[in-house]
Amino acid sequence: MNHNQTRSLRVLLLALGLAAGAALAAPPAVSAAEGLSGVVNVNTATAEELAVLPGIGEAKARAIVDAREARGGFRSVDELVEVKGIGDAALTRIRPYVALQGRSTLRSE
Repeated sequence: MNHNQTRSLRVLLLALGLAAGAALAAPPAVSAAEGLSGVVNVNTATAEELAVLPGIGEAKARAIVDAREARGGFRSVDELVEVKGIGDAALTRIRPYVALQGRSTLRSE
């Protein structure tokens, strides 16, 4: 094995080691939702109620409220990906706890 091949192998092993370490250090997405029950009505909830959703903090909750006011409400949960800071992964995480009608009942147990 020549010098360049050895160096490439070292870089590859280092990258694999870093990726494995990051995967082990990151908590599973499911753990963020443990202890939650109920739903949040994204068409009527306050920013404080929305902030209880897994992965949604104060800034994203405010962005949801602002988008709701600008568009006159959400007709589909899928429209939440149009809110700044909410992508497909975040939508998948919060989908079980989001409703378009009814009372907000989400509670942290």
